[in-house]
Amino acid sequence: MKGSLKRIGILTGGGDCPGLNAVIRSIAKPAMTYFGATVIGVMDGFEGLVEGRMRELAPKDIGGIVNLGGTILGTSNKGNPFQYPVETPKGIEVLDYSRQAIQNYRDWGLDALIAIGGDGTMHIVDRFTELGLNLVGVPKTIDNDLSSTDVTFGYDSAVYVATEAIDRLHTTASAHHRVMVVEVMGRYAGWIALGSGVAGGADAILIPEIPFKWEKVYEHVLLRSKQGNKFSIICVAEGAKPADGGLVVKETDKKRTDPVRLGGIAELVGRKISESTGLETREVVLGHVLRGGSPTPYDRILATKYGSMALQLVSEKKFGYMVSLRGTEVSAVPVKEAIMQLRTVPLDSQLIMSARAVGTCFGD
Repeated sequence: MKGSLKRIGILTGGGDCPGLNAVIRSIAKPAMTYFGATVIGVMDGFEGLVEGRMRELAPKDIGGIVNLGGTILGTSNKGNPFQYPVETPKGIEVLDYSRQAIQNYRDWGLDALIAIGGDGTMHIVDRFTELGLNLVGVPKTIDNDLSSTDVTFGYDSAVYVATEAIDRLHTTASAHHRVMVVEVMGRYAGWIALGSGVAGGADAILIPEIPFKWEKVYEHVLLRSKQGNKFSIICVAEGAKPADGGLVVKETDKKRTDPVRLGGIAELVGRKISESTGLETREVVLGHVLRGGSPTPYDRILATKYGSMALQLVSEKKFGYMVSLRGTEVSAVPVKEAIMQLRTVPLDSQLIMSARAVGTCFGD
């Protein structure tokens, strides 16, 4: 097969997360070594594909990056070629720049493009595949909300960081007898909140899949206080919502692939608890700290397996597929299957049942 692949492109799209560089390394290194291919790094995700920004990667670029957070290629969640935000005299207009992206793909002489990203990226992969480009997807998101794969890389690292934060908050909450409300990312899925909440021993976990009732949350923290527990930890997903209300939206930005930016639920929960129970509360928003830093060993391994499998798919000309973890084995699924629906926490999840068994409140 050596020499059958001449030019391979790689891009990282959407929000950054730990493990992106490990994927880039596991694609580029064997592509250069075993196929003698030229590897093109597309800068800043699909923005670079539209605007014609790329650079050829050299062996020195991919050395020592398996443990490096972020992405050496840069990324963007505002570069969907089919809905591209452009500054005009009338303000920002969202236009279709897909033809320009396709032209750059062809001008660069790419045999294939491997796109590493989440749900938004996989939708773009699917559309370009339908238009005749050779694309393969690699599932990345700390939110863990892509279907057709058991887990996405970045999730384990985010849960690790959130769990460590909850561990640290236990001591200060205990010392000051406070209710600490910790807000974590995850958008419309509660995987990060559930995983870190269970691992960190949170007393209540609020997730999008289970709309919560205010009175249930108040009762739980008050009962703990009456039983002599001088503090409580509440882990809340940014997409959690009360049964009698909707999502808390921080802002909207039509430049983004998904214009809704969630945020503020911790402040709301903390304020309501303080007003209704009289207990002293504090809120901590972990936000982008969950995306930063080095990937965990698990994510480094998973990212490496994903990248090498993506290159294998390219070498076999299996385009329009996304690499996927099922059990302990990495295989591939059609991208269309992966984007059919978001992967949210099932209500019969064993982890939810286990959390309930140890007294965790979900506000229902």
